[in-house]
Amino acid sequence: MNRFAVCWLAVALFAAAAPAADPPNVVLILADDLGARDLGCYGSKYHKTPNLDRLAGSGIQFTDAYAACPVCSPTRVSVLTGKYPQRFGVTDWLPGRADRPDQKLLRPKLPDGLPSEAVTIAEVLKGAGYVTGTIGKWHLGTGELAPEKQGFDVNIAGDGTGTPRSYFAPFQNKSGKMPGLETAPDGEYLTDRLGEEAAKFIAANKAKPFFLYLPHYAVHTPLKAKPDLEAKYKKGNPGSQGNPAYAAMLESLDAAVGRVLAELKTQNLSDRTLVIFTSDNGGLATLEGMPAAPTSNAPLREGKGYLYEGGIRVPLIVSGSGVRTKPGSHCGDVVSSIDLFPTILDVCGVKSDAKPDGVSIETQLRSAEKLTRDAVYWHYPHYANQGSRPGGAVRSGDWKLIEYYETGRHELFNVKSDVSESRNLALDKPDVVKDLAAKLAAWRKDVGAKMPTPNPDYAPNPQADDGTVTLHARTAEVRGAMLRFEPLPHKNTLGFWVRKEDTAHFEFTLKSPGKFAVEVLQGCGTKSGGADVELDVGGEKVTFTVEETGGFQNFKAREVGTVTLDKPGRVAVSVTPKTKPGVAVMDLRQIVLKPTK
Repeated sequence: MNRFAVCWLAVALFAAAAPAADPPNVVLILADDLGARDLGCYGSKYHKTPNLDRLAGSGIQFTDAYAACPVCSPTRVSVLTGKYPQRFGVTDWLPGRADRPDQKLLRPKLPDGLPSEAVTIAEVLKGAGYVTGTIGKWHLGTGELAPEKQGFDVNIAGDGTGTPRSYFAPFQNKSGKMPGLETAPDGEYLTDRLGEEAAKFIAANKAKPFFLYLPHYAVHTPLKAKPDLEAKYKKGNPGSQGNPAYAAMLESLDAAVGRVLAELKTQNLSDRTLVIFTSDNGGLATLEGMPAAPTSNAPLREGKGYLYEGGIRVPLIVSGSGVRTKPGSHCGDVVSSIDLFPTILDVCGVKSDAKPDGVSIETQLRSAEKLTRDAVYWHYPHYANQGSRPGGAVRSGDWKLIEYYETGRHELFNVKSDVSESRNLALDKPDVVKDLAAKLAAWRKDVGAKMPTPNPDYAPNPQADDGTVTLHARTAEVRGAMLRFEPLPHKNTLGFWVRKEDTAHFEFTLKSPGKFAVEVLQGCGTKSGGADVELDVGGEKVTFTVEETGGFQNFKAREVGTVTLDKPGRVAVSVTPKTKPGVAVMDLRQIVLKPTK
């Protein structure tokens, strides 16, 4: 029997061992913004997570688990309902980022939260006699959309906010207090308090079957940790796992998990409690106003907010003392946060008329067969705070397709052989692109996914008051296979320009016509210089030869010519390599047009 069959059989044995007269408890722990590579059991050499490592060592660790969205609120919808969040119109964090003039598309309208008509896992289990509690982040609405109205008997710390009002007691800010934490002693750390509240819930309900939903605020920004823990960690290198505050927050999260596991043992409930641990999206790997990125998801590409693996692949650990298998099993089957709802119901032996989009893992476990599914999907029609653009994605087998809604551009990756998504195979595999694009379009129609619409007030890269026009690499539209923009803390530039056929395109809004000097900020490694590049600025062309600068990230500002623009309005700019004598054309950080007399 292969290791996948063994790991699926493990949970099957656990589920079968739970008699209907003595239904299992369920503890579902959801971390916030925790990356797929942040735990020790997932390969981190910097973070300290002994309790979660032991949990994985006693149970099953999934290597290809996904969140239903690269940001939080939609994934929370998927966890609670087993459905793709697009069915409810929840496609971004709530209330989401407002539209801006520099966006080509307008976002779809978002609801106020998880609609009342949605059937939650708490409602189903409560109807089956379970005591239900949520302790931690809600972020899915208030009033009639609050946890108490969505099937939970107990709500502590859950409201409509996406970030904690404070990580240290008193847990409040100008807009209010976190419910249920009003009497916490001053200075207490939020993650510690949530762990204690979870332990109290377990002790109070030990005689009944219970469902505990424990969505921690950690490790979401702002990065606020206990000083003594933070002092243990030395700062790492930019772009790597090496943020002391984040590491300390994660250590506290791990300790809170340990507190829950200890209470289950104290109450003699470990033998009949299913424990699930996962995250709502990938780790935040961009600066987003901070001096250092919280984490790195390497070798996964990018992080929170992106449809690349770093933004949507998450840790998933399932454990319970009744799991009869070799400790520390690993599963490589593709699973998603939409699968938790049907799996929990099957493990608990509870029936429901709800029709989730997810696949019950427990059903597959019982037959000891490898999980098979056609595909999993994503739809994120928004401009993320982290810098990504509206798009959708589908993974089917080892293939993953990303589609960008501004232009219809496709990127295709084999995520089994290329987990870093370094090689876009869209031009090499047009039949695969066509097939997956059709699947994605059909799925969007099925779930009623709302698409972004053209922005009538689109005004890209407006001219500054002094007449200067700055075209930063992050505003470029790339065409071709390999050229990409890489955000901070990595490169903050257009890079991977390894194909001469790849081109970059910009637009800007000109108010004051005139003559302009054209300056490029370019870098180029040794023995890669000499590429001839054509700039087309509103029909006026300038050609320059790339200079070696001693490294692709050693940037040099170079004035390469002049152009005359005689009409105000939107102006198009293209950057087209004509030759590529080295391994890459160049790295390009920005183009600046400076008015001249």
